[in-house]
Amino acid sequence: MKKATWNLTLSAMFIAIGMVLPFLTGQVPQIGNMLLPMHLPVFLCGLVCGAPYGMVVGFVLPILRSFTFGMPMMYPAAIAMAFELAAYGLIAGYLYNRSRWQCIIALYRSIIAAMIGGRLVWGVAEIVLLGIGGNGFTWQMFLSGALLQAVPGIILQLIFIPVIMVSLHKTGLVKFHKHVKEEAAGF
Repeated sequence: MKKATWNLTLSAMFIAIGMVLPFLTGQVPQIGNMLLPMHLPVFLCGLVCGAPYGMVVGFVLPILRSFTFGMPMMYPAAIAMAFELAAYGLIAGYLYNRSRWQCIIALYRSIIAAMIGGRLVWGVAEIVLLGIGGNGFTWQMFLSGALLQAVPGIILQLIFIPVIMVSLHKTGLVKFHKHVKEEAAGF
């Protein structure tokens, strides 16, 4: 019960951070679109609290922010982002928490796999949403939105997420470790 309460509290904190963080870059939409400020708390939630919490926070955050502040626009941006961020939180949390060792290498593997998976989910969501609206979603639009415009945000995530996780490890809030079964077997 204590762990569930702790994870729920942290998830609420990650939602709050995700609501506020875009204000740092939101004054210039091109910068906000490139730095992807809502992605950071979702990745961290999945890594710290686990896949189910990361998925829920990722799905709720863009929709809640759209309802509250009008940004990102609900259709199609916030809806597509909801699926994308849910995939980030789910994949990063699932892979990291099931890694043989929870260390920097496992962290990078989880983050990179989640980035790929989340961007693919975003592309599928955009195809469906824009198809419903009668607009097409082209390969060029996917490459531009998922990769070219996102390079600064990808770099930021690959730097800040491990730095934050190492800091949390040093404070004792999150521990890098081997799974218990392996420790008991002497590995």
